[in-house]
Amino acid sequence: MLIVYNNFLKYTFLFLTGGFAYGGIEILTRGHSHISMLVAGGICFILIGLLNEVFSWDMAIISQMAISTVIITTVEFTVGVVVNIWLKLNVWDYSSKPYNFMGQVCLLYSIIWFFLSLFAILMDDYLRYYLLKEEKPRYKIF
Repeated sequence: MLIVYNNFLKYTFLFLTGGFAYGGIEILTRGHSHISMLVAGGICFILIGLLNEVFSWDMAIISQMAISTVIITTVEFTVGVVVNIWLKLNVWDYSSKPYNFMGQVCLLYSIIWFFLSLFAILMDDYLRYYLLKEEKPRYKIF
């Protein structure tokens, strides 16, 4: 029971950290955010953090960034379909951007997320190491 409770607290902490970071990025770049971005960011942060749980530490950081980009783009698309299309809240619309898909995601932001994912990877790894007393991070570039 204690392990379940500790895991719940750990993943709640990581979810909120990622959610507030994602929302913070939006506030810095757009001037505002939406609660759905807390959810999207929390999900993304947890999934990105699980990369080292699923794959070994031998995975190159560039590969982690590429997989993280797919994760973020997929989550943003899914949240966009629910929030913007099904619920018609119109939180964002990338229809005017080149190479967009259904106005929910676009190539430009996926490329930006590739580079920003490095910070998410490092933040997750070092939060887990310093605060949660998990394995020390180690990296290889390629």
